[in-house]
Amino acid sequence: MAQKKDFKYRFYPTEEQEAVLAKVFGHTRYVWNWALELRTDAYYEEGESLSYTDTAKRLTDLKKEKTWLREVLSVALQQKLRDLDQAFQNFFDERCGYPNFKSKHDKQAARFASNAFTLHGKKLSVAKVPGSLNVRWSRDLPDEAKPTSVTLTKDPAGRYFVSITSAVPEPDPEPTVTDGDGNQKSVGIDLGIADIVVTSDGWKSGNPRHLENDLYRLRKAQRRLSRKEKNGSDGPSENWKKQKRRVAKIHAEIKDKREDFLHKLSRRVVDENQVIALESLSVKGMQQNRSLARPISDTGWSTLVRMIEYKAKEAGRTVVKIDRWFPSTKRCSECGYVTESKPLSVRSWDCPRCEATHDRDINAAENIRTAGLAGASQKANDSGGHSKTRDAFRIERSRPNAHGPVNE
Repeated sequence: MAQKKDFKYRFYPTEEQEAVLAKVFGHTRYVWNWALELRTDAYYEEGESLSYTDTAKRLTDLKKEKTWLREVLSVALQQKLRDLDQAFQNFFDERCGYPNFKSKHDKQAARFASNAFTLHGKKLSVAKVPGSLNVRWSRDLPDEAKPTSVTLTKDPAGRYFVSITSAVPEPDPEPTVTDGDGNQKSVGIDLGIADIVVTSDGWKSGNPRHLENDLYRLRKAQRRLSRKEKNGSDGPSENWKKQKRRVAKIHAEIKDKREDFLHKLSRRVVDENQVIALESLSVKGMQQNRSLARPISDTGWSTLVRMIEYKAKEAGRTVVKIDRWFPSTKRCSECGYVTESKPLSVRSWDCPRCEATHDRDINAAENIRTAGLAGASQKANDSGGHSKTRDAFRIERSRPNAHGPVNE
């Protein structure tokens, strides 16, 4: 069976190509905003839900009124309507929020179907864009890849990227990872701030704190931006635009370093383990704590979990998510005794029942692993090898400790 996979590369346009792409981005952004307003007004004013077909028909009339829309390839405009339709579908399925209007100061993107680009070897050309794109092929496309679409993007830092969506065969599962006894190797992972990942094996990843390390440089650049003239008679000054670009570049550097670290970290976790147990954290809820909001954002927990999940699926690993209310930190991994809640300043504690001394994070990871194995044994045959269980939490709630039933 074939699956779709994106291959992202950076490219460097010529001045002529940059001018054409600016026009493409502007026209597709206009169509997105026009269609979003059209669908929103139709629903709230007329109670009508417009589909992609409805907006595509009205786009034909719009191009007669706005003749300048004909300057760019119609395929790019139609693909923008499809992207908006998918955004609405994601909203209805509760996978994301309501679609937003696009701004020229945000990320710009234009997608082209297979009939609007040609790819021969390492020579990529897009219709109505002069010449071929100067792509830095950091990795080769698989020989069996069949490109179906190409997406050109420009980020706020002024960098250009091309994402080639291709149909590739599903990879064969990697060999099963076993421990010394020949059993499937499993691991529990506790996510934290001091160490982004702490495993039940006792390994701690550390935290590079990319944002904190560049915070002085970022604040300095932002202060300089605040002194530039933004709302002049002719709009933002050139100095304001240049400084805004510098701020965006710092943000991009931080983001790139964080993602590089998380990619390597997730790859290590997936390569070394067959069953991976994780907590289901409410990151948005935890960020309501003003003292921890920035450190939590800098860790990239959600991104790390997403990376582990898709890499585990490709490798044939099993990922189990434990209920967020499971008392992993308060529970003794040796005897099961559940203590009272502990402040973050407590990094180690002694069990009142068995007198075992626990490292706070390693103990939590061991409990997550135990609960994960209980869930994996019941749901290992689920699609993709993923499961999410509350069963282990229900067991723990009903288990008595030295002072009576656990009351969480």
